[in-house]
Amino acid sequence: MKKVKLIEVRSELGAGTRGAGMGIDALKVACLDKASDYFKRFNSIAVPDLNYTLFDKDYFPTAHHIDSILAVLKSVSNTVSQTLEFGMFPLVLAGDHSNAAGTIAGIKKTYPDKTLGVVWIDAHADIHSPYTTPSGNVHGMAMAIALNEDNPDCRKNDPAPETIFFWESLKRVGIDGPKLKPEHLVYIVVRDTEGEENYLIRKLGIKAVSYKEVRVKGVKKVAKETLAHLKDCDLIYVSFDVDSLDSKFSKGTGTPVEVGLTVEEAKDLCCELVHDPRVCCYEMVEINPTLDTENTMAENAFEILESTTKAILDRESKSEPKLF
Repeated sequence: MKKVKLIEVRSELGAGTRGAGMGIDALKVACLDKASDYFKRFNSIAVPDLNYTLFDKDYFPTAHHIDSILAVLKSVSNTVSQTLEFGMFPLVLAGDHSNAAGTIAGIKKTYPDKTLGVVWIDAHADIHSPYTTPSGNVHGMAMAIALNEDNPDCRKNDPAPETIFFWESLKRVGIDGPKLKPEHLVYIVVRDTEGEENYLIRKLGIKAVSYKEVRVKGVKKVAKETLAHLKDCDLIYVSFDVDSLDSKFSKGTGTPVEVGLTVEEAKDLCCELVHDPRVCCYEMVEINPTLDTENTMAENAFEILESTTKAILDRESKSEPKLF
């Protein structure tokens, strides 16, 4: 039976709104308020976050703090890879969603010859590049990094050579080149996108499940169809951004969006997905307690985290060889 290892990544370098670096501690407050022993039960490791560089001058307008983000993503990749090599299940709790590019890189570093599938549960597609970004926030670029995709057809920015150097370096973390194919990515409840992203999603034929589809079909069917779509994948990584929740449940995140999942739907969806034995890593991101006076977001997220972790452990206990 694999043990769950918590990987804590407090970096918020890729976000446009400050505060996501405190999301993990907000989860721990929610855990205490619930009188849960969750954070006592699992070993954890903290990845150096470099958030202190937020006070330095930013020289990268089309990819803010990309130099520091490269260092963080290398650390995330190495930590995830080491966890997998030790035969443990990496459960990543991270600040902003740019960190997910490091997680994906770490999986591919460990299993370069395995076919990886990604389930991206998020209000945003995060498929911009420095050439297309309207904000320069790297948390909107994680999937473009993983797919090795610049989207030159929609180019509107002219990044400086230094930015391009770091951007190309980001795409080489873990292994050089794309970490997955577009047909092995599934977006769930992505609903706040720009034209450049919509163009790329159509061009690459990425499967996108709308919230309307979730409501009509139900969570179990959506999870089943998602896993079936990834039938050719040896491994699956599930990334859960709390802004996938409807904004009435997700005030404490940098970019809340209306018409999203309820807490129960998110819980059920994550649990259904991680029951698949190919799921080798789960990540939760973008909790920002500075935007949430009651810590409601972290309490909702902790409920989802606790249920999903239980589903992972239940799956692992069933996979143990029986001794007769």
